[in-house]
Amino acid sequence: MITVEGLRKEYGDFVAVENLSFSIGKGEIFGIVGPNGAGKTTTLKMLSGLVRPSRGTITMKGLDIGRDAVKIKSFLGFLPEESPLYEGMEVDDYLMFFAELYGVGKDVAGKRINDLLFDLSLNAGGKKIGDLSKGMKRKVAIARSLINDPDILIFDEPASGLDPMTSRYITDYVRSLREAGKTVIFSAHNLYQVESLCDNILILKNGRMVTLGTAARIREEFGKIQYRLEFRVDSAEDYGLAELKKAGDDYVIITNDISIINNTTKWVASKGGDIVEMRTIVPSLEEIFLELMGVELFVD
Repeated sequence: MITVEGLRKEYGDFVAVENLSFSIGKGEIFGIVGPNGAGKTTTLKMLSGLVRPSRGTITMKGLDIGRDAVKIKSFLGFLPEESPLYEGMEVDDYLMFFAELYGVGKDVAGKRINDLLFDLSLNAGGKKIGDLSKGMKRKVAIARSLINDPDILIFDEPASGLDPMTSRYITDYVRSLREAGKTVIFSAHNLYQVESLCDNILILKNGRMVTLGTAARIREEFGKIQYRLEFRVDSAEDYGLAELKKAGDDYVIITNDISIINNTTKWVASKGGDIVEMRTIVPSLEEIFLELMGVELFVD
């Protein structure tokens, strides 16, 4: 449905995005993550047609965004991270105004607005946008991006700066869009949200692709599974397999080598000790992301 090939964007001598290539299928939720300045917003703006690539191609539903931008925008919805609203307007009037800009008939628009307000739990009856909370304003912006019933949605940090309850609601709503057959591309700093939502995840650093795939594949490729064993013995003076940590009355060992765990359990048994806990530590997407960005992690 969406194909990106050799995408590059430069501003003078600064290269914001370099040589991105990927494809997105119909009904897929595609996440783009990276630190500040990684090129996420620039990539989304190129996908939405707001910024012209310096090089490369973007095709959506067989249309080239460089030649058919107007046609593509008819089935595209875009939500920027900072989305100013007409705060002096009431919500219904605001959404009807944008429906008219997209050429949506008044009767169709009226029903669509009612459905969106219901689906988003946006009870703003008669209120001006300026009187709404930040979370309610974000819902208005999301409703605006859906007013033309687009097949493809591009959301830049849809839950940015919202309280946990509203953020969770918007996450669930994005998931429901996939169930309705929409294709959703979004960026987020919340890696838990990305991991729980996305079919595929693109990780960027300095405008370049670090990796692309499902959360499971990224975890398999980059994640280092560790094993934690906590045990109790009278004395560990003759323990010679690896360095131990003391945890109260217990001893703890954390290692990537399962054979060390096996040998340690045998040693504990030979000493008449007890195994307090043994568990596998599977890295989260956030932990993998931080390691890929060069942030050193410590596990207790």
